[in-house]
Amino acid sequence: MIRTKRAYEPPTAEDGTRFLVDRIWPRGVKKEALDIEGWLKQVAPSDDLRRWFGHDPEKWDEFRERYFAELESKQEALDPLRDAAEQGTVTLVYGAKDTEHNNAVALKAFLEEG
Repeated sequence: MIRTKRAYEPPTAEDGTRFLVDRIWPRGVKKEALDIEGWLKQVAPSDDLRRWFGHDPEKWDEFRERYFAELESKQEALDPLRDAAEQGTVTLVYGAKDTEHNNAVALKAFLEEG
């Protein structure tokens, strides 16, 4: 099972193994408070794609297409997520305010489709 959760929400036992999947550390969050297994910057969208998207819901479908194309070339970087998911629940932690249109939601869909 793969979940998504904002970095500003407290960790819970149901989260399982937690990974930060943003390129930028969430503002104002202490490392200890995040309680993550790892910070997988390399699976986050490129800086160019992130800036282009700007969390604009109107661009969501195209963002997903572009991000999935980036992820196709980063298969090895996804291994820690896949390995952890084989063992139990994985939570993709992100900093965005929009809980429906963000890279963690897209990454979850990519992993579940793949």
